Amino acid sequence: MEEQIEVKELDNVVVHFSGDSGDGMQLAGNIFTTVSATVGNGVSTFPDYPADIRAPQGSLTGVSGFQVHIGAGKVYTPGDRCDVLVAMNAAALKMQYRHCKPNGTIIIDTDSFGQRDLQKAEFRSDDYLGEMGIDPDRVVACPITKMVKDCLADTGMDNKSMLKCRNMFALGLVCWLFNRDLTLVNNYLEKKFKKKPAIAEANIRVVQAGYDYGHNVHASVPNTYRVESAVKEPGRYMDITGNKATAYGLMAAAERAGLRLFLGSYPITPATDILHELAKHKSMGVTTVQCEDEIAGCASAIGAAFAGALAATSTSGPGICLKSEAMNLALIDELPLVIVDVQRGGPSTGMPTKSEQTDLLQVLYGRNGESPMPVIAATSPTDCFDAAYNACKIALEHMTPVVLLTDAFIANGSSAWKLPNIEELPEIHPHFVTEEQKYKYTPYKRDPETLARYWAIPGTEGYTHILGGLEKDGETGSISTDPENHDKMDRLRWDKVARIPVPDLKVLGDEKDADLLIVGFGSSYGHLYSAMEELRAKGHKVALAQFKYVNPLPKNTAEVLARYKKVVVAEQNLGQLAALLRIRINHFAPYQYNQVKGQPFVVSELVTAFEKLLKAPLPKEESGTFYTKILQ
Repeated sequence: MEEQIEVKELDNVVVHFSGDSGDGMQLAGNIFTTVSATVGNGVSTFPDYPADIRAPQGSLTGVSGFQVHIGAGKVYTPGDRCDVLVAMNAAALKMQYRHCKPNGTIIIDTDSFGQRDLQKAEFRSDDYLGEMGIDPDRVVACPITKMVKDCLADTGMDNKSMLKCRNMFALGLVCWLFNRDLTLVNNYLEKKFKKKPAIAEANIRVVQAGYDYGHNVHASVPNTYRVESAVKEPGRYMDITGNKATAYGLMAAAERAGLRLFLGSYPITPATDILHELAKHKSMGVTTVQCEDEIAGCASAIGAAFAGALAATSTSGPGICLKSEAMNLALIDELPLVIVDVQRGGPSTGMPTKSEQTDLLQVLYGRNGESPMPVIAATSPTDCFDAAYNACKIALEHMTPVVLLTDAFIANGSSAWKLPNIEELPEIHPHFVTEEQKYKYTPYKRDPETLARYWAIPGTEGYTHILGGLEKDGETGSISTDPENHDKMDRLRWDKVARIPVPDLKVLGDEKDADLLIVGFGSSYGHLYSAMEELRAKGHKVALAQFKYVNPLPKNTAEVLARYKKVVVAEQNLGQLAALLRIRINHFAPYQYNQVKGQPFVVSELVTAFEKLLKAPLPKEESGTFYTKILQ
């Protein structure tokens, strides 16, 4: 039997863990991801949490999923469909089977497929595999619950505690399937449960039991798999989520600028992990305050910025609504503040655990008066570090609040990240007052090149000043209602943002002769890039331009977009970037591909839609409304 099992080498593979929200699928997925990143694989993950705080056990609405794509080289998305599906109960199989490839392997816990479980999952019969059209030969049907209890019978653990280890059995089985070294898993568990050695030992024992089960019975599969690592740039790597990368980017910027970091925040899904992470780093000079509400979180950060700290506040879409008044205070006071918006499904409370790109126009225009703010959109979990760092640099050097857009997909998702050398990061020079301005300082005296005002720290002799929400005279800093002064100040604030230097828009793929240019912003980068590469592999001429800097737009934006006969703007909203580009660029009328499902794009769906657009004839002349160019 040992000779019949073949080890196949793959370039990439997708594994999807699913079960009840209390089944530990996120932990199992995170451990498998960390182990894969440790051995040098490229990784991309997508944790998919249920919207219910605690749905009834075994219910369809309570299913929690974690998908990880591992590859020999760099991977750009968590994958459309999985090669291996772990379904810990009947509801998980019912809800997540759509994510499985037709020939994928399915691992189930048969102890969670009783009659009551099937009823909760709304199966009509006991033949749940036949009802879903699943070939039984693809299914590894294992009594996981019973085997875990048998494995831990001599530990003295209660039944509830033993059941919490079921996820580790599934993890062990997956590790066998992909030839993973359990030493790395054990090291992770020992570190995680360092203060609870008995729990660590129980989980390690169960992981080994799952691995041994696969090894001994060969788990009904004809072969196991190995994903070898391509040569990577030497350095220290870690598996990092977007929220953690954002926190690290803020800390690195504070260190580079020689300032204390202050975060004023109010807990909100899916941004709370930024507050949690920064709260761990008091030794790094980080101050965190959990405020009583959203506007207080932003207002406390404005106070910290006035006092000379690198100030930030973190939230999601509903919090941006509530913070908007305070954000405008930071704008008229021209104080350096970073506002992190981890976008989620809306409107209103919407879908707190789901991901969208629907806050773009809100952060650009959702405040009273002329209220220009720079907007940066991170493109991946690891890019959250660079985006946060650059947001801080712009805020401190140009004396302005800056919005950093991430979203639930990249905030909770993770990738392998090479730790940077902080000395190699771009220098940050806060725009402080000069010695020559002492006793002559007025708060809105500006740098003639950048139009940034000078930052004076309260209590510094010779730089006494007052800021506030009322319009000020540009020369004296006194309250002013003069029409000409107000017009001048509005134009100065707008021009200051417009002058901020940002990198040119880069075109990937068939830059010179593409028949179609795909345009996106932020977190859709990986999916759009993968779609472009699939289309090019089919012989199509396709290019991609992904916006990271949305305000100000790159200087070459109009020139780039004018090069191509067909341009499609793809975004997870109903056309917000497309609308902005129409406003800013004369005669620009792109095609649109829009989805607001609370889920990332599916690459195969993008390829199908763009291929139809490529084959469609160019219209002889534009007519009708812009709705005629929205891809259905």
